[in-house]
Formats: sequence, structure tokens, C-alpha cells
Amino acid sequence: MADRFADEKQSDFRYFIGVEAPKGLLNLEELQTLETVQASKDLAEQLKKLMQLRTLWIDNVSTEDCANLFATLSTMPLLSSLLISARDVNETLCLEALAPEFSKLHRLIVRGHWADETLEYPIFLHHGKHLKYLALSWCQLGEDPLGVLAPHVPNLTYLSFNRVKSASTLVLFARCFPNLKTLVLKKIPNVEQLEIGNGALPCIEGLYIISLTQLDKVPQGIESLLSLKRLWLLYLHREFRTQWLTNGMHQKMQHVPEIRL
Repeated sequence: MADRFADEKQSDFRYFIGVEAPKGLLNLEELQTLETVQASKDLAEQLKKLMQLRTLWIDNVSTEDCANLFATLSTMPLLSSLLISARDVNETLCLEALAPEFSKLHRLIVRGHWADETLEYPIFLHHGKHLKYLALSWCQLGEDPLGVLAPHVPNLTYLSFNRVKSASTLVLFARCFPNLKTLVLKKIPNVEQLEIGNGALPCIEGLYIISLTQLDKVPQGIESLLSLKRLWLLYLHREFRTQWLTNGMHQKMQHVPEIRL
């Protein structure tokens, strides 16, 4: 495990940076954890020897790296946790070749711009039901990212959106994310309203809404989240707190043990 923080405030796209693959990496055939290694033209070939990997973090991925690298990752029988981070904010990650042959992969973290039609690629279309933990940063899924993602990953227990593109309204439709326990929505600049449909997030325990600076309205339907244990509403629009108090939300949310506002 070797990486360094280039920006401890985590404001830069590449706030952590991996290391170049060490010479002789392919000889470490019993290696189970490798984080964080920089992508290179030789990395895919080296990884073919590391079939015991469970956890793998890869930084500095370019568009040209994607096909060979993801094809190799797809053959790893024990890989359960994968982080992919693009070279920079404008580099397009094409996940088409990421088609796991085994069902072990349950934790996926992707940082960077997505190719069009990503949700139609095998990682979501066929493997999505196996994912339990999904963290997405600096990507775009469409105007309603929660709505378009939900059908592909029905068994998620953790979901994080950070700096994703979105329309002004985010919608959690009825009965979506039936197993989700933690939802993080962070630094999504355009969102002014969050709507929670009846029966959405039936198992949610932690809801963290942070730095949505245009969110000036109390999320519609939030009082229906009866399983909620932790609710953070931090760094929102200056009018949000006023709306929260005006609507008597502390009274309506008495079932939540921890509220940070």
C-alpha cells in the first residue's frame, strides 16, 4: 500500500496519487492488496500474474488504458474491491471492457468522466446486481443520476455521489434502493430540491447531504425515512436552515437519534 496525498483538502481531482508499478510486480503472485498503483502501458500485462488480488486501486488511468486494463481485471476470480481513477477531470473512462467473469466484485469506486452509455455496459447491465458499495465522483449519468442508476444496482448498501452532474431536482422514486443503508450526496452544485418517494430507501440508516450549496428546500418526503439513524445536512444554501425550522422538522424527525444541521 503506497500512495500520497497531493491535496489534503481533497479539492483537486487527483488529491491522492499512486506510485509507479514496482519492478518485479508480476512476481508477487500471492499478492492480495495493491493500492495505489499508477496505470501504464505494461500494467495490464503485469496484473495477469496477480490472480490472488482481492483489493486493487489504480490511479492515472487514460482512455487508451481502459480496454486492455479492464479486460484483465475482468478475469480476476477473487477481486472484490476496485478503485479506478482517471488521469484528470477531462479524461474519459470507458468501462465497456469491465465485464467480471466472477461475482466476487462488490465494491466499486470510479473517479472521472464516463463514456456515453456506461450504464449499458456489462459492469452495470449484468454485474450490477452483485455490487454492494458504489462511490462515484466527477462523472455524469444524466439529468437524474439517482433515477437512472437505481434499476441497475438493486442490492447496494452504500452509495456515494461526489461532484456528479445533475439537474436541479434529484428524485428517489418509490421503492428504489431497497437495501441501501448509507447515502452520501456531496458537492453537487446544481441541486435545488431533493424528492423522496413513498417507500424509497426503506432500510436507510445514514443520509449525508453535504455542500449542496443551492439546496434551499427541505427534502420532500424525508420524514418518511423511519429507519434513519444519522442525518447530516451541512454546508447547504443559507436559506435551508430557515426552511427547516419554519417547517417544524425537528419535531417531525424526532425518530432520528443524530441530526447535524
